[in-house]
Amino acid sequence: MNEKTSDREKSNTISRRDFIKTTALAAGAVGVLAAGGQAATQDKDKPDGLPITMAGYNLDRTRAFFEGQVNVEGCDFQIEQQGIGDLNTHVFSGPQTLDVTEIGLHPFMLAYANEGFRDYSLLPIYPIRVFRHKSIFIRTDRGIKGPEDLRGRKVATPGFSSTSLTWLRGIMKHEYGVSPEEIQWYVSAKDSSAEAAGKVSKQESMVPKGLSVSQGPEGKDESDMLESGEVDALFHAAEPRAYIEGHPKVARLFPDFRKTERAYFKQTGIFPIMHAVAIRNTLVEQNPWLPEAVFNAYSQAKQIMYDQLKKMGWATISLPWVPQEIEETRALMGENFWPYGIETNRKALEALCQYSYEQGLTSKRLTIEDLFEPTSLNFTES
Repeated sequence: MNEKTSDREKSNTISRRDFIKTTALAAGAVGVLAAGGQAATQDKDKPDGLPITMAGYNLDRTRAFFEGQVNVEGCDFQIEQQGIGDLNTHVFSGPQTLDVTEIGLHPFMLAYANEGFRDYSLLPIYPIRVFRHKSIFIRTDRGIKGPEDLRGRKVATPGFSSTSLTWLRGIMKHEYGVSPEEIQWYVSAKDSSAEAAGKVSKQESMVPKGLSVSQGPEGKDESDMLESGEVDALFHAAEPRAYIEGHPKVARLFPDFRKTERAYFKQTGIFPIMHAVAIRNTLVEQNPWLPEAVFNAYSQAKQIMYDQLKKMGWATISLPWVPQEIEETRALMGENFWPYGIETNRKALEALCQYSYEQGLTSKRLTIEDLFEPTSLNFTES
């Protein structure tokens, strides 16, 4: 984020000192997921109330932070809501006032590999992960019936090297044999989802050598280009405006994407990771217990989400067949279908490292050990 600190103060900031519900909810913390299979406990060498500033999206699996249901053991925290593009910029080239923050996984990889960035390390916490087959949109009047029909086509993207786009190109190559070199890429001047995602960061705008990449028309976003027919298809992390508004000639490449994505998970065991959590290294050096405390807290917040889904998902989510969706997801992916930690996510993490290097984005093939805070490599959930 390039804004000054005064701009950040306009964000939705909630201090833990304002949280008044903790006592009433303490009993619900029994049995929550915690690193090493243990509930978080206060150690004698931990300071009481270390002030930390956190940031990220207010999601069902992080909402407990915003509503005061979870504490980071030994800390007095504030948490802010910000878009991922702004968070990336804040951490990589901004004031770095955030101690713990949601971060784009691939932008972090690019900053580490290509810019020598070492101010933060990752924790194996994944606030956002998305199966990406749903994220390809096409003109229905261009004869595109399957992935192989994208060869030689004009495809628009907002930015180029975001996590979602790197996953999409990797999936197209490894699952369908369509390589990035076979597509004509157009990077749009604007992003129709910028209000929710924030401005595209520098790390999301890297274009590698050896590809056909053109800049889109000035003043037009990726949705404008698809609507006008200037491109044949669109790769986008979010639903583009043209699709949301029901343009008659815009559709998904995979109409039954749920079926396709479930089959992809069955075959690969990969649930693609979009965002992780980063922690400031100088703070870890001074407080080596902090990474585990943060991991435990995010796990606890997620467990509250799981419990709410089990008990009241049918009533609190405004979709008629939520119970069946929950049951079928658990049957396919297990009770902890949104896992944190390294080992349960090794395939996904190594796949993205491979895709980034293959696509000429990272200057070297990164490893998990390069990216994650060393003690966090052994964090597990019970």
